[in-house]
Amino acid sequence: TQLCSGSIPTFCEGANDLSKTSRNKSRRDEEDSRSNNSSTRGTQQFTCIGMSELDKYSGQVLRHKFPDIKNYGDATKINPEDLPDFDMLCGGFPCQAFSIAGKRKGFKDIRGTMFFEVARILKIKRPKIILLENVKGLLNHAKGETFRVILQTLDELGYEVQWMVLNSKFFGVPQNRERIFIVGSLRGKRRPEILPFSKSYSSFDEMGQQVSSTIHSSYYKQGGRDQQYVPECKQLPETKGNSQGARIYKTKGISQAITSNSGGLGAKTGLYLDNMKIRRLTPKECERLQGFPDGWTKHGIDEKGNAVELSNTQRYKQMGNAVTVDVIEAIGARLSASCVT
Repeated sequence: TQLCSGSIPTFCEGANDLSKTSRNKSRRDEEDSRSNNSSTRGTQQFTCIGMSELDKYSGQVLRHKFPDIKNYGDATKINPEDLPDFDMLCGGFPCQAFSIAGKRKGFKDIRGTMFFEVARILKIKRPKIILLENVKGLLNHAKGETFRVILQTLDELGYEVQWMVLNSKFFGVPQNRERIFIVGSLRGKRRPEILPFSKSYSSFDEMGQQVSSTIHSSYYKQGGRDQQYVPECKQLPETKGNSQGARIYKTKGISQAITSNSGGLGAKTGLYLDNMKIRRLTPKECERLQGFPDGWTKHGIDEKGNAVELSNTQRYKQMGNAVTVDVIEAIGARLSASCVT
């Protein structure tokens, strides 16, 4: 629902456009559908009426892609009374406070307390539906106490909650990315049956074995996805025991999860042995692994209205923070079918 899951709630109304990416569903089949124009051809399900993005460079991309949607900026400074009424709040409070890859300070980290800014808005605006996303590590952080507080807070605010860990690799992209999704519906309103997902969005071959889109050595050049068996890319034995940024993987299989702030040569994308050369993934490959059109994060508009080109560093960071579009589309389809009133 948002370009960067780590910081922004978005506010949606009606049943006209959940995904700000407005995806072109045929982009997997045709190379030209990966252009930025693909963002205007998708089937719209909900209308986004506002967002809260603090990161400078993510804001530039959002300003370029969605010039008519207001960015309310720092969520801690939002006065809920100033927001228009809306039916659904979608967001992801920063995951670094709960991620195994981080220091896991949780609510002791200012980024972890961003959840309570979401709660503050919910208390006043009381949208019918909420959709939240975070890393799987949220479940066992502080022996489950952090997640218990979140569920209790939502319950006290009047929301019935469903939650489930979903892996992007089962929704059509070759990336092993486990994230928890929380769907809440306002008590007394119709409760949509969104979770759990009882079946994979990957497919099955004639032998009944599970297959999924996978990365391969020509992924960048061909711009397509093969149907292969679902195992992850194998790590070279001589790099076992290394830190994540120094591990090297073969290209056949499911990629490692893209991250935003890790250190090391391959920490953000992983290192891959491609035709006897060791390299990290390109920004374009990361966009594809997250379900975005090619070049989605390449250009932006700065605060003065000037066109800018983003550095690879910022493009990697944005894809590491992003929510996989294919997963959100699947959730959005269920929300659209259940919640249209």
